[in-house]
Amino acid sequence: CKIPLKLQLTASLLAVAFLTSFGSSMLYGYNLAVVNSPAGYIKDFYNKTMINRTGAALTEETLTIIYSLTVSIFAIGGLLGSLIVGMLVTRFGRKGTVVKTTMLVFIAGSLMGFSRICKSPEMVIIGRFITGIHSGISLSVVPMYLGEIAPKSLRGFLGLVPCIFISTGVFLAQILGLHELLGKEEYWPLFLSVVVVPTFVQLMLLPWFPESPRYLLIEKDNIHATITALKWYRANCNIQAEIEEMQEEQRSLSTLETLSVWKLVRDDTVRWQVLSVVVINIGMQLSSIDAIWFYTNDIFENAGIPPPEIPYTTAGTGIIEIVAALVGCFTIEKLGRRPLMIGGFAVMGVCSVGITVAFSLQAQLSFMRYISVCCVIGIIAGFCIGPAGVPFLITAELFKQSHRPAAYIIGGSLNWVSNFTVGFIFPFMQMSAGAYSYLVFATVCFSVAIYVYFIIPETKNKTFMEISQMFSRKQPIMDTQGLILGDQLQLKKMNGYGGLENASLDFNSSSSYRN
Repeated sequence: CKIPLKLQLTASLLAVAFLTSFGSSMLYGYNLAVVNSPAGYIKDFYNKTMINRTGAALTEETLTIIYSLTVSIFAIGGLLGSLIVGMLVTRFGRKGTVVKTTMLVFIAGSLMGFSRICKSPEMVIIGRFITGIHSGISLSVVPMYLGEIAPKSLRGFLGLVPCIFISTGVFLAQILGLHELLGKEEYWPLFLSVVVVPTFVQLMLLPWFPESPRYLLIEKDNIHATITALKWYRANCNIQAEIEEMQEEQRSLSTLETLSVWKLVRDDTVRWQVLSVVVINIGMQLSSIDAIWFYTNDIFENAGIPPPEIPYTTAGTGIIEIVAALVGCFTIEKLGRRPLMIGGFAVMGVCSVGITVAFSLQAQLSFMRYISVCCVIGIIAGFCIGPAGVPFLITAELFKQSHRPAAYIIGGSLNWVSNFTVGFIFPFMQMSAGAYSYLVFATVCFSVAIYVYFIIPETKNKTFMEISQMFSRKQPIMDTQGLILGDQLQLKKMNGYGGLENASLDFNSSSSYRN
């Protein structure tokens, strides 16, 4: 469809991108930061409830464990959601899964909203767990849905739109957490249950839009529904070529076996791709960003920021986060994946070291408190520019169709497990190591940056076969023979993705290079 880019952004396409990201991705960001502002009120509620039940107050250590569980159980729910997403999208479709799982948000919002009336801390914890399940599902389904309904020229851009709304959700939680709005003690249950509002808007409007055309044709074989959906999402375009492309993909997939997680892990031909997914997803969460999101107020309090100024300082970091996400979204196709990831992790590592230095010297130098605030902002900006969204794109680009579902399960599972680990142990790290706990995060950031620099190639404007060949160069046959023979070289058989079976080659002067 050779028309201006802005004309390809039809009203339907923009509306779906907004609704799915607003109602799902923004909730993920909101739930990451929502427990930060009312932390003291929630702890007081837990303590008072236990006094009423047992007649004894909770010890500081027990209260820390219970609150850490409240924060981190969100990630356990996310892990469960990421594991069942494949089953859901196959049965209900992309849009159908997004719509049907909104019920989880209403259940969770009700539990958290009525927890104080019912005098039940358990309702807060269960509510956080259910919101985590919803986020685990939506973080996989929404990019998948947007990628399948978008034209090729917009697929990368729309794939990063959810990252912008995640940052917006974090900022919304910071703003609503101000004392002038919902940051008062009597409002914290309402503050936690605000998540139902954008979900209600999504539930009212999204069912009116069509399902993913690729899902309708490739998985449901419904050509009539596919044509109808494409007409909704395309303006003045010839959809015949796109339908033929999807039919060709449907025929090719009918002969391929979709790998399980176990088979993917055991497949030697994609060893480096799998390892790369493991490294960048673990590094994404162990980079200190979750500690910043979950415990921003505590970090600023330890930095010596006056308590009345902390909420406003936190809200200021949210603005930086949105701006950084926009910068990453609009520059990724120009700069490439590697510079954004290497630069982002390097900046986060430097700022983590900076926080350690600032906290160590703030007793002697009062201005160090401002240095620590700048380092927190640097961590957030570095994360949102690159590590926040690029790993999701890299996972898709390193694997072919039959390998991607298993790769996303591996990446998503490690992502959420690491999220839980940071959320649960960070308070104890602060108690035991103090400012030096950030050196652990710095080590992780520098290690991932070095790994990306030496191992992961640039995938911008590369075909899947070219990416495969870049990883295959580690095999001796590829190192010695290469691909310099052009039309005289024919690969006899590709086993999986990126490796040669028995390292066998056929030479045929009249044939062209093919898979």
